[in-house]
Order: sequence, then structure tokens, then C-alpha cells
Amino acid sequence: MRQGLIYENAFEYVYTLLFDIFVCSLKSTFYLLETIFLTLLPDKLRRKKDVSGQIVLITGGGGGVGRHIALNFARLNAKIIIWDVNREAINATCDALKTEGFECASYIVDISDREKVYEAAKRVKEEIGKVDILVNNAGIVTCRPLFEIPDKAIEATYGVNILSHYWTVKAFLPDMIANKRGHIVTVSSVTGLMGTYACTDYSATKFATVGFHESLYSELKYHGHDYIGMTLVCPYYINTQLFSGVKPRLFPMLEPKYVADKLVESTLKNEVNCTLPNSVRMLLPLKCLLPAKTCWELMVRIMKGPQSMSLYKGRGKAKSG
Repeated sequence: MRQGLIYENAFEYVYTLLFDIFVCSLKSTFYLLETIFLTLLPDKLRRKKDVSGQIVLITGGGGGVGRHIALNFARLNAKIIIWDVNREAINATCDALKTEGFECASYIVDISDREKVYEAAKRVKEEIGKVDILVNNAGIVTCRPLFEIPDKAIEATYGVNILSHYWTVKAFLPDMIANKRGHIVTVSSVTGLMGTYACTDYSATKFATVGFHESLYSELKYHGHDYIGMTLVCPYYINTQLFSGVKPRLFPMLEPKYVADKLVESTLKNEVNCTLPNSVRMLLPLKCLLPAKTCWELMVRIMKGPQSMSLYKGRGKAKSG
């Protein structure tokens, strides 16, 4: 691949541009047909990666979604590592795994603290081994209008929801590249695709995780690291303490097990994007196609987004699982 955009003359510029358009068109047609084929192909016939014996690290593994993610990977004979700040939640996940006959390693880690992440990562490598699958699942939310959010709460939300992704990926991705095997799962949200009332902190950080995923994906692809899988998961509101009290009008809250099942399924299929549920995914393009005022009318009159968020009764801080 040409490094940079330096051309000897105008002819070379036009020739390479036309050639690249031709190749892009061919590949795009192939990828479109491939997507249609895989969509129609029964799930049982889809090729899925084998994660048996691989080390899976889950941040926010003490919460509902994180716990189900851990159970699902454990049932596939993967080795499970749980990171969380809540010892009781960690113990609950470990107990759930032990009930089914699985073992897990657990660490209390404040993932918003860069040095603590690096220290914990070093311990993991020394005590367990190099991580094969990293699931950045942890998250917190305040869920208040902007002027009601304490400054420290905003900083905390950014620390956990997005900055931690930099620290965990920088800690574990080099080993994945060296081993020519690995997968990074980024748990974002539909609020990271569409701004949400009373979520200026949460929604902004989830937008950031989408950008982080897409940018890192482009870096890995450009430098030839195709063996590193990347999956972005954007679920609708999940029925956990994170959004306790929220009552959506059109779409029901998603259950943690459903989200975890789809996340693991997408990881095994090496899917790059997973938006849940599919009905919401189909509506998202309207945001770019319709006038902003029309989108607002749909949000406030049809979906009742602000009204449903005003019913929030959560803790103010909760695991995204």
C-alpha cells in the first residue's frame, strides 16, 4: 500500500485514483453480497471462532451484563478474569461461575486510574497469562441535566467510560499483536449513536467509545493486523441498575442475558458492529436523513425519550453490566 499521497505527475494521480475506485467497487460489491449471504445463512452454519483455552478479561464483570458475559465465555471453555471495583459484585460473579463448575480469577481495579490498570495488567500477565479477548464493559452514569451534574461526576464518567479503554487496550493489545491473535470488544450504547436527554456525560463518553473503536479498527487494518478482531456493541437501555426507573415508550428494556448472549455471539462471528435490538438499528439512519427538527419531534412526541429518562431512579453510579 502506498505510504502517503505523493505522486510524480497528474497522470499518475488520475490513474491511481481510477484504479482505486475500480478496486473499491469490486470489493464493496463482494462485501455487500457476503453480508447478504451471511444474514440469510442459518446461525448454526455460520463459522465461529474457537475460544477454548483463551483468556478473557471483562471489566465491570461484577454487574449483570458482565456476569452473563463471563458465564457465556466460561461455557465455551475460556479462562475468565474479572475486573471490578466492587468486591461483593466480584464475589457474586465468581460464585455464579463456581456453581456451574467454572473457575475465575478476579481483581479489584479502578480502571479510571491509569497506573492501577497497568499494575493490574502486569499481575494478570504474571499470574494468569496474556489476555486473548478484552471486553471493555464497565461504565457509570449520572443521568441528570447538565447543570445538575457535579464536576467530579463528569470527570469520573469520562475516566471509567472512555479513558479506561485507552489504558486497557495499551496494556493488552501489544501482546495480542505479538501473538497474532486477539479480540477487543467495546461495549458502547445506542446513546453513543444518538444524543440522549439528561445524559450529556454518559452519551458523550459513549460517542467517544464509538470513535475509539472505529479509529483503532482503521489503525489495525492499515498496519496489517487483520488477525485482531474488533467488535463494537451498542445496546438500547438495559434493565439493570444503570437505568433503573427508565420506562421507554416504543422499545422494551433489554435484559442483561440477551445483551451478553448477542455480545458473545458477535465476538465469535468476528462481527465489527452489533446494535441491539435490530429494530433500533434500522431507525438510526433517519438521524442523518431527516431534518434535525423532525428528529426532535420523533424523539419527544413518538419515542418520549426525555419523558422516559426523567423517571430515572438509579444510583447515579453503577456498573454498565
